[in-house]
Amino acid sequence: MKQTMLLQKMIEYFAGDAKRIQHFIKVHSFAKMIGQLEGIDKKQQLILETAAIVHDIGIKNSEIKYKSSAGKYQELEGPAPAKEMLLKLGYEDKVIERVCYLIAHHHTYGNIEDSDYQILVEADFLVNLYEDAVSENAIQTVKKNIFKTVSGTRLLTTMYV
Repeated sequence: MKQTMLLQKMIEYFAGDAKRIQHFIKVHSFAKMIGQLEGIDKKQQLILETAAIVHDIGIKNSEIKYKSSAGKYQELEGPAPAKEMLLKLGYEDKVIERVCYLIAHHHTYGNIEDSDYQILVEADFLVNLYEDAVSENAIQTVKKNIFKTVSGTRLLTTMYV
């Protein structure tokens, strides 16, 4: 039920911006699927799905403050509004802390250290590759350099290769 309330709050947060709403809903769907297929534990699945829903919450403030939606600005501006929203919905402190960490790093690919982080990045790429109409060459590079899970790689290959 919390996830449904969070989805509703994020839709309200991005009211009038159907593209951004559709983006996080798709990322959430892929993250949920990959997490379940990879068999991650329930706590990590909750963190993953929560992070997938709010991962781009920093875009609004990034565009206001920096006139840019670049990943580095999303990472800077995302944790504070996410924390506020998650606290209001009654999420546990440890969940909020990890979700904020994932938001603050979801465009940083050099040191992915855990399943929730890896799956969030893969789910975001699955959606961004389509939304940004990325070339076949770039998709192959992403497959080689970013994707690590069996399920995420299978989805990437099925969808794009």
